[in-house]
Amino acid sequence: MHIIRRYGWEVAERAVTPEHLVLHRRSVLAGATAMTMLPAMMAYADTPTVQDYKPGRPLTEEKYATTYNNYYEFGDSKNIWRDAQALKQRPWTIKLDGMMKQPRTIAIDDLLKQVSLEQRVYRHRCVEAWAMTVPWTGFPLAALLKLAEPLGSAKYVVFETAQNKVMPGLDVPLYPWPYVEGVTIAEAGNDLAFISTGMYGKPLPPQNGGPIRLTVPWKYGFKSGKAIVKISFTDKRPMTFWEALGPSEYGFWANVNPGVPHPRWSQATERLLGTDERVPTQIFNGYAEQVAALYANLKTEKLFM
Repeated sequence: MHIIRRYGWEVAERAVTPEHLVLHRRSVLAGATAMTMLPAMMAYADTPTVQDYKPGRPLTEEKYATTYNNYYEFGDSKNIWRDAQALKQRPWTIKLDGMMKQPRTIAIDDLLKQVSLEQRVYRHRCVEAWAMTVPWTGFPLAALLKLAEPLGSAKYVVFETAQNKVMPGLDVPLYPWPYVEGVTIAEAGNDLAFISTGMYGKPLPPQNGGPIRLTVPWKYGFKSGKAIVKISFTDKRPMTFWEALGPSEYGFWANVNPGVPHPRWSQATERLLGTDERVPTQIFNGYAEQVAALYANLKTEKLFM
């Protein structure tokens, strides 16, 4: 029996963005040889379930979302997408370690065989006050927790980004490499927390964190680690990359709040990529109904930057 779980964010099937505008799956696969398209075929072996989290705004055109990128391993320019193509997406393995039943290393394609893919349309909000709306493909982070079997004493999930010789930004001594990010076990188990392996119906491009990245849409974008090579479980709060670099500006939680300004600029509005329209920022990036309860007992924490 197939059980349909209702989350509260679904929309009617007739309201979902048409497949030809989002998935492009057939055009990706059409005419390709099995060898050249093996990574895409592995990532999209099954047609993903389409979920719409009511983003409340149009999708950002793919050309903007894939050419305006923050990725400091490749440099501090927004125009790193060409250089990022040098990062090979296969072979790719992810080390699972720390406080878990059986630490191990798993190939990305073996991981994808063990999960059910979904399409999720999410807002993405950068701390720099620009935003986009993206159709991601991937699987719930909760599914990874189930596979990893962390110990009951584990309180945090820590993500580490690749350090590869094709990344010139790694030579900048200012930055505390490797790029490390983390969330609590409770945040990781929230329905919105997502591991992305694709966008716009295609395998996730390297400039957007391919082949595998974290996506937590109620937080500022820097919380979503790219090109993940290691996932650890621990009972100690990790020192994350931006917190280590600028503790007066960036904290561990980094939840979106229009009323808490960055020390150097306001967060009250955001600029939409593609149109440059400025719109009001929403608390928790519009996902308060799904995530606010996670922070109900954390009144003494600096939750919003």
